[in-house]
Amino acid sequence: MTPTFVLGRIAGVRVGVHWSILAIFTIIALGLARGRLPEVSPGHAWWAYWTVGLAAAALFFASLLAHELAHALVARHNQVAVDDIVLWLLGGVARLRTEASTPAAELRIAGVGPLVSLGLGAAFALAAWLAESTAGRGLVSEALVWLAVINLLLAVFNSVPAAPLDGGRLLRAFLWWKTGDRARATAGASAAGRGFGWFLLLAGLVLFARGDVAGGVWLAMIAWFLIAAATAEDRQARVRAVLTGVTGVTVRHAMTASPVTVPADLTIADLLAEPRYRYRHSAFPVVGDDGRSPAGLLTLAAAGQVAEGLRGVTRARDVMVPRSQVVEIRPDDQLVDVLPRMLSDGSRRALVVDDSGRLVGILASSDISRTVSWLMTAPTGGRRDAP
Repeated sequence: MTPTFVLGRIAGVRVGVHWSILAIFTIIALGLARGRLPEVSPGHAWWAYWTVGLAAAALFFASLLAHELAHALVARHNQVAVDDIVLWLLGGVARLRTEASTPAAELRIAGVGPLVSLGLGAAFALAAWLAESTAGRGLVSEALVWLAVINLLLAVFNSVPAAPLDGGRLLRAFLWWKTGDRARATAGASAAGRGFGWFLLLAGLVLFARGDVAGGVWLAMIAWFLIAAATAEDRQARVRAVLTGVTGVTVRHAMTASPVTVPADLTIADLLAEPRYRYRHSAFPVVGDDGRSPAGLLTLAAAGQVAEGLRGVTRARDVMVPRSQVVEIRPDDQLVDVLPRMLSDGSRRALVVDDSGRLVGILASSDISRTVSWLMTAPTGGRRDAP
């Protein structure tokens, strides 16, 4: 999940927001200001409903941020590197660069999120009681009740033992501790995630058939996310298992070295017309004036979305993904260690740079798949070394 824009840093962790957050923010504020609040507390001015509704929606996303920030801080405390936190349509995600080294660390990282949501739910419930005790039942107390309920539901839902939910991480920690095999534990948690996803999809279809279109579509979206994410985790675990059985497999073995680059000032029209770019790749590193320092990553999909009449004046730098939002790795990084970062990034590509920050290659998920295919067909017989 690539952030659309970055809000800043909290406790050293970069916080980004995906554009889809605007949609859910609007839905929540609208539902409160035009639905729940007028229904439970009638007689107020329209601006009062909207003020409280917008404030409650903002506090809800602050609660999501606190949930994910707790994951990130505990992960860092357990020597797990954190890329950033991204808030998006279905909540938030703390993107971890590496994985927990022990089941106990996994337990601590996964368990803190629901605990924070549970604590926030209790805090909002207490605030609602105090508000109602001092000023009587009104807009503020009703909004606080809603925040209490939504945080408690968030804690309960995230505790379901199904990947990629926090409960799925807890299940993986337990299975990992029980079997001593992280790959088997991930497979078990992923299977539970897919099963829960199909259950939610069936429930969504039932709601849809009964006329609750909005509820059915919402459950279907959550189900799709769970099934897709659980499947991706299982695939990642299988790839990691192959790479773990081979020593010395680095990014250098899999990357495309000296990739074809695009100058930042090149127009989209010239890019699409230039023969040396045609049919080569689906994404190109964008470089500065020196031709070696990466400025970002430009995909053909992004270039193709530029209107034909604007391609002659739109430059690569205008539509590229900025360097700050692209995963960067080193050629001597272990390939198994960059997998979590590669698969958590929406583009599934990484820029490979040397210690001076100069571009030396590009790594795509297809490069990793090709490398794993070669390793799987190589002669077996104990632990192998990469060439």
